[in-house]
Amino acid sequence: MPVIGDEERRARVGRRHLLVPSGRVARVEEAADAVVGLHATDAATVYLSACARLAEPSAAAVERALYEDVSLVKLLAMRRTMFAVTEEFAPYVSSSTARAIAAKERATLLKHLRDLAEGWDEQRLAAAERAVLAALERRGEATTKELGDDVPELREQMVMSAGKPYENKQSVGSRLLRLLAADGHVRRGRPRGSWLSSSYPWAPVPQWPDVPVREAKAEVVRRWLASYGPATVEDVKWWTGWTLGDTRKALADVGADGVELTGGAAALVLPGDAEPVGEPEPWAALLPALDPTVMGWRGRDWYLRPEDVPALFDRAGNAGPTVWWCGRVVGGWAQRSDGEVVWRLFAGVGAEAEAAIAGEAARLAGWLGEVRVTPRFRTPLERELVAK
Repeated sequence: MPVIGDEERRARVGRRHLLVPSGRVARVEEAADAVVGLHATDAATVYLSACARLAEPSAAAVERALYEDVSLVKLLAMRRTMFAVTEEFAPYVSSSTARAIAAKERATLLKHLRDLAEGWDEQRLAAAERAVLAALERRGEATTKELGDDVPELREQMVMSAGKPYENKQSVGSRLLRLLAADGHVRRGRPRGSWLSSSYPWAPVPQWPDVPVREAKAEVVRRWLASYGPATVEDVKWWTGWTLGDTRKALADVGADGVELTGGAAALVLPGDAEPVGEPEPWAALLPALDPTVMGWRGRDWYLRPEDVPALFDRAGNAGPTVWWCGRVVGGWAQRSDGEVVWRLFAGVGAEAEAAIAGEAARLAGWLGEVRVTPRFRTPLERELVAK
């Protein structure tokens, strides 16, 4: 069985995730496809992750892909996480993952609605969904609040986690629009405000081609292994959020080859992909919170020291901003209120690395301009850096 060591894995990350300076690309869609999809739970991540991989970073280019060309679409998908994927790939993500999540979301919403008031059932929910879609067809796009003027049911409030310390209220509209988005009927429009804003309208989307579920799962795994392989079965299962049975079936469908990792663990690559990719030039990267690369594998010891995890991740497992040098996480970074990008390294990395990291910080600060970014999920190191 071929052996793929940690150095080779780190070389693949640099090349295949477009983090080597010579490998950066011109189009946002290429950046998204290189990592299969961009994490989109935090609105800023899509922009920061894409621009880290663009030869000429531009928030306007990302906005154009999301809201004008609609060549990049957001889906509640793998691990019930929001991803921005290319329009061409979206049907596979929808069929393999998003529709199953939408079915669970619908069942959960129905339970909450039945607790809210008598008369809420599958028929009333379906009628409300049709009314929302009809209103969007008339308006072109509208916020949840605006849609509540057309469909009054959306304004009703549900108590979530009643009696618990984190009890809160949510509108029927916020959950129903999320459900329609997971089902592929609506998408988020351009935010009302800056690209960091969480206030956005909804817009209808054309229905994607229907892809058989098994074919869709195989395509998702094929793309993922091309970008992230070698990887263990556990890595694939964790990243997709599928059952072990579905994961193994998809790996068999793509004909994945077995390889051995450093330490002897069994892993998989696409057929014929066990050959070395070649050592890239030295590279540094400042990647944002929840970037696809740092969140790419369940097993991370080959690029992230376990002792650094508490500083870089929150308690729910969300990664904060990370500093990379040649395929390893070597520190974290943050942006202060005056716009300065600051960082801390966990150990000495040498003069070449420090110069390259400083160059990446200047590149990031340059295209951000007057924009100030605070991660949605704050981590200990990011908070410390901002406070000083």
